[in-house]
Amino acid sequence: MKTRILFLSFYYPPDLSAGSFRAEALVNALLDNVSDHVEIDVITTQPNRYHTFKATASSYEQLPNLTVRRLTVPSHKSGFVDQAFAFGSFAMQVCKAAKNKKYDLIFATSSRLMTASLGAYISKRTGTKLYLDIRDIFVDTLQGVLPPTIGKIASAVFSSVEASTIRQATKVNLISPGFTPYFNKRYPEKTFTFYTNGIDELFLTPLPAPIATQNLPAQPRRMKIVYAGNIGVGQGLHLIVPQLAKRLENEADFHIIGSGGAIDRLKKAIEREGASNVYLAAPMKRDALLKLYREADVLFLHLNDMKAFRRVLPSKLFEYAATQKPILAGLSGYSGRFASRRIQNAAVFNPCDIEGALESFRSLDFRPTARNEFIQKYSRTAIKRRMAFDLLKTSPKHAEFEQTE
Repeated sequence: MKTRILFLSFYYPPDLSAGSFRAEALVNALLDNVSDHVEIDVITTQPNRYHTFKATASSYEQLPNLTVRRLTVPSHKSGFVDQAFAFGSFAMQVCKAAKNKKYDLIFATSSRLMTASLGAYISKRTGTKLYLDIRDIFVDTLQGVLPPTIGKIASAVFSSVEASTIRQATKVNLISPGFTPYFNKRYPEKTFTFYTNGIDELFLTPLPAPIATQNLPAQPRRMKIVYAGNIGVGQGLHLIVPQLAKRLENEADFHIIGSGGAIDRLKKAIEREGASNVYLAAPMKRDALLKLYREADVLFLHLNDMKAFRRVLPSKLFEYAATQKPILAGLSGYSGRFASRRIQNAAVFNPCDIEGALESFRSLDFRPTARNEFIQKYSRTAIKRRMAFDLLKTSPKHAEFEQTE
């Protein structure tokens, strides 16, 4: 007796995004631990996270107990309008693909609420149980990134969408414990779980040692500060990196790898500050990041100074922590407290605070830092294994399932 799962994720490998990697990790956990009990139908998109990153992927894959369908959607540059068109196309194709199919459980992972609401719509229409994985509070985010008047209107509209979505779900997982006050206040009748991102096995592999160089003239030592990830309004890199780089121009270089909706703002701010020590590169695959991390002296992370980001827990924190590298992080709220208390040699400053960033940079110990306890606690494999069993037990066919593995 198998549970048939409709698995919805807008992003999925080989696409590059935290949601993509999280979705794949859960699918792998299901196949590794409960494959005899599940048939998974993943419906996602062809790689489209970054318009500067192109990857080819099969539109249909058939594996034991797993099918993956990748739908083609309009390209976008991470703007609200073009992303809305892309999701609209995705939603219509999903409804068509899932029509007349019988599922026992729907799983949807979502940061901007829309994939979650799509899962809720199909769940309500078909009477199928729904398991939601919420990676962000979209209603809060809208008020931070949109002009005040538009933000309030959009927030009111999407508050209604959020309410109907959350209440339709049989179970809701929140990626950050920092979301608890928001969701408990709005949905006191719901009980939430907290399966966080965790550390991917790829980053648990020891970093290769630097290649030794011989017979080369000594060069002045410059620090290499690396950021790899999305470059959007939410990260606010344009508000911190150019100014900070200018202040450190005699001792450090910033290497920014990624793309996103605020890339042009970052480029203009770099030019305005005259920061010649900032280098930009396109998004790269995760295995290529290992070489980049090996060469880094410091790993950099920043979230914009917005109310919405005081509740989140960035996946990048887990990835960085596994490298043993010093971490310089502009964070507030829950993520700031998490990094300060749980990650050794992570210097945290208030977002957009140049002086605070400089002070934190000076406080770092520029040597490898073993974080064995953190790594053991936040192994993604272990977290996703527990989540896989929790997901399976949401199915009517396996409500009494006992974890024996």
